[in-house]
Amino acid sequence: MSEVVNVHEAKTHLSRLLDRVQGGEEIVIAKAGRPVARLVAVVEQSGRRTSGSAKGLISLSPDFDDPLPEEMLEAFER
Repeated sequence: MSEVVNVHEAKTHLSRLLDRVQGGEEIVIAKAGRPVARLVAVVEQSGRRTSGSAKGLISLSPDFDDPLPEEMLEAFER
């Protein structure tokens, strides 16, 4: 469960709150008792995507760009 802190407390103790968030906690910041924001840790991306990494995993039918059959076109026009 996340802890709720008010805006004044969040401003005063931001560094401490960030340390707690880095440790896995979630902090909800409230204004006048109403939650307005969630402070959570940033999840690091695994790295850069590599062009062509799905080569050989995806295949297209030779007729993928042929015109659709008339009955299917009619179904889209309803």
